[in-house]
Amino acid sequence: MNAALLILGCGGHGRVVADTAVEAGYKKVAFLDDNPPREERRLAFPVLGALSLLPGLAGEWPCAIAALGDGARRLALFEQLRQSRFSTPTLIHPSAIISRGATIGEGVFVAAGAIINSGARIAEAAIINTGARIDHDCDIGTATHIAPGATLSGRVTVGAGSWIGTGASVRQNIRIGDGVTIGVGAAVVSDLLEAGTYAGVPARRLPRRQEVGFA
Repeated sequence: MNAALLILGCGGHGRVVADTAVEAGYKKVAFLDDNPPREERRLAFPVLGALSLLPGLAGEWPCAIAALGDGARRLALFEQLRQSRFSTPTLIHPSAIISRGATIGEGVFVAAGAIINSGARIAEAAIINTGARIDHDCDIGTATHIAPGATLSGRVTVGAGSWIGTGASVRQNIRIGDGVTIGVGAAVVSDLLEAGTYAGVPARRLPRRQEVGFA
């Protein structure tokens, strides 16, 4: 493992990623961010500058990970990293439990306490956040975010760019499409294939005017 890791984004999620990087053995960590927090004391690692500096840093920082919650922006930065010839490692907290039979793509972040069971497949640039549970044979799409404490039972399929909200539960054998947002604490008991926001018990699609803020 290269001892240095560059993290794109130093918001709350980026700081969690940085802490995980240290726990995973990286000795040198730094951020790039266009709008770093005003209170630099919150950051345990330096901000080297804006994201526009990225192409010139591959020599000193050969490994980098995109650490933004927004899936579309994270995927765009992930692709930029690959085009700029950075290594895009998967970052896994030591307390996470990952089956030997699971498959995890490049640029994935697996947070503390997460569980990924046998036969699960996690596509590139996804986030499996704190304490999330991915049971056997689940298939998680590119740049999808499984939020803290969410539980996916066996053989759940989640499309690309989706967001499964904090504490949500998904029944076994469910299919969730691309660009789907599942609200906090929702219970998914039927297939949700159309892009949009779903919330409640059982999860139902919200009118467009109510879709903001439920992830």
